[in-house]
Amino acid sequence: MKWDTCDPKTAYVLHLADDALILGQRLSAWCGHGPILEQDIALTNVALDLIGLARQYYGYAAELIGDGCTENDLAFFRDSRAFTNHLLCEQPNGHWGDTLARQFFFDTFHFFQLEALQQSSDERLRHIAAKAIKETSYHAQFSAEWIIRMGDGTEESRSKITQSLRHFAPFALELFIPAQVDAAAHDLGFGPDVSVLESDWKEKIQSILTIATLSPLEWGFPKKGGKSGVHSEHHGYILAEMQSLARAYPDATW
Repeated sequence: MKWDTCDPKTAYVLHLADDALILGQRLSAWCGHGPILEQDIALTNVALDLIGLARQYYGYAAELIGDGCTENDLAFFRDSRAFTNHLLCEQPNGHWGDTLARQFFFDTFHFFQLEALQQSSDERLRHIAAKAIKETSYHAQFSAEWIIRMGDGTEESRSKITQSLRHFAPFALELFIPAQVDAAAHDLGFGPDVSVLESDWKEKIQSILTIATLSPLEWGFPKKGGKSGVHSEHHGYILAEMQSLARAYPDATW
């Protein structure tokens, strides 16, 4: 199958699925390694929510592609250049503050994205968004509370979360730079104009930083390319680990 020649709707659904899968895969690495049991379980549940959301999108994309395509084909048998997730989602977990800074930026965006998708011209996307936004509201609350806790905590936690936020800020800017997949979705009415989500997103980000007694961010120069299939070196390692079993035993049944 030629993933780079699919129609605009399928390409957009795959983009949504790729974000959820790659970030869910990243977060799953924290299972058993969280700072305390409750937070370990909470972050693992966020990972499960995202992977469950990815399955809904991949299932829909497989239906649109037809020809016997399955969600497993889309998750496990595409190469890195065929994925169109944001660069932010594939960045390494780092320490706890790094993971929560990355999650804070994405969760806040994801909430506004799903809110907009509830107005999609595509009934299936509206249905998925209406269900997913309930979980994402919790995700956004969870990550924001941790930003506040670390920002208004000890001198060490404040220093570390400040560095983490500054590190991920340029990656977060890609969320609002329309790529071809975004533009086509918006032009055809089934996806939002991501550029208009930026002001609400930054306002929400700043409101949380204020509560956390953290200084306003200097966003820097955007780091982009993921939505066009140009990824960081980390992406291949994620896929190698995630896809190894399926590729080793492509005819296996579960």
